[in-house]
Amino acid sequence: MLSVFELVMLALLQGVTELFPVSSLGHTLLLPALLGWPLDQKAPELLPFLVMLHLGTAIALILYFWRDWLELIGGFWASWQGRSTPPGRVAWLLLAGTVPAGLVGLLFRNTFDRLFHEPRLVAGALVVNGLILLVGEALRRRAAKAELGRVSALSFGQAVLVGIAQVGALIPGLSRSGLTMTAGLAVGLSHEAAARFAFLLATPIILAAGVLEIPKLLHNHAHLGQALLGGILTGLAAYFSTAFLVRYFHVGKLNPFAYYCIAAGLLAWVLLR
Repeated sequence: MLSVFELVMLALLQGVTELFPVSSLGHTLLLPALLGWPLDQKAPELLPFLVMLHLGTAIALILYFWRDWLELIGGFWASWQGRSTPPGRVAWLLLAGTVPAGLVGLLFRNTFDRLFHEPRLVAGALVVNGLILLVGEALRRRAAKAELGRVSALSFGQAVLVGIAQVGALIPGLSRSGLTMTAGLAVGLSHEAAARFAFLLATPIILAAGVLEIPKLLHNHAHLGQALLGGILTGLAAYFSTAFLVRYFHVGKLNPFAYYCIAAGLLAWVLLR
């Protein structure tokens, strides 16, 4: 399927770009097409392989935010006992935001799978992703006067809106973290709060995808070793990417990622023609 070098490069690329708002799936599909790597994009083992890389990212997110998840689980349990706490409210907000993308992913999964075979469509979606990030910054400026300091200040309607934005990430080239951050900025979250909510929101979806696809990979023993190695490398890269982005969004904005997506998407479109 892939050489060891190509596997390492693809796994590291996935780990870096999954949390960056630049579409990891778009990159892992475009790079082999541009470089002529022997990655059959119609092979039945491709989707489970990519999901294994995503699973490595999910584990990295859990390890990085383990304190947050312990608080969220404790707050969720307390809410069942009638005690309201900020972590408990955030847990319910995450649940409300996860349902839309989960339902759409289950109902229309086969429809979106067909998009994996169109590299030029992925390149075009990457350009669209960059434009969406610029729109997010414009919306953030308009919502500056109504800034929400904490994720727990979101309403359930706003959490659902941010969750619905995740649905767009089912299209390769559109970034899950980019879309959810854009929606978070639009409802008044700061860059730091929007990024944290996006990372927490992505974790259950990625884990659920892994649960659905890993059984398929277990039946394909020829590629199981590659997938496991890829997942480990992706997890390591994702952990350090998360650490960087959490610090970056203390003061940083989405604009650099937007310009990169537009330039990379246009270049890929031209080369693929």
